[in-house]
Amino acid sequence: MATPQAIELAKTLPPRLLRFFQRHPPPQLFPTLTAQIAATPADTPSTPSTSTPSTSTPPPTAADTTAADPESSAPALTLPNPFQPTKNHLTGRWHGPVYGLRKQADLVKLASSHGVVDLLPYTIKKPGAKEARRLERGLAVKGTGAGQRVKGKLWERTLKGRLEMRRQAMLDMPRLIQEWKQKGHGRGWTKWPSGKAKK
Repeated sequence: MATPQAIELAKTLPPRLLRFFQRHPPPQLFPTLTAQIAATPADTPSTPSTSTPSTSTPPPTAADTTAADPESSAPALTLPNPFQPTKNHLTGRWHGPVYGLRKQADLVKLASSHGVVDLLPYTIKKPGAKEARRLERGLAVKGTGAGQRVKGKLWERTLKGRLEMRRQAMLDMPRLIQEWKQKGHGRGWTKWPSGKAKK
């Protein structure tokens, strides 16, 4: 049974949110409805036995009957989330969500403006869901994990070696200038240290 506060809140909601909550009622407001949906055929009472139970053997518990006959117990049913894809277990095919990401975002914005965002089912568009997923999965960039490094471009990978070559050349520059002057300012000067010009 809906409380008077929920009825007063429903009068202030826009028609779009009211239609959504009519099609997909939140389980927080209707605990009896979710209990009826979660009821399984195994909960039905069986026919009474004609024999009287003996005092030496206790009656079988629910765990014993489940272990004895696993097919008699069915899993508890839950309300499907209209914001997530569902799988048809007979055919094995997936069906897309009832509401796309754009409509999910619109509904979340509308619900947050009216203060009922907690009544919506889980969606990645809810506030704080993106940050929670990032904390769970980490930063999805290759090379940023523990013990990894970013590959980088070729010039970035070879930059340290080239800078070291330039530093050594600058340190060797006074000797090179002196040799240039001794050899007649370029006469007989070879570019390669072996003395053989490259063909």
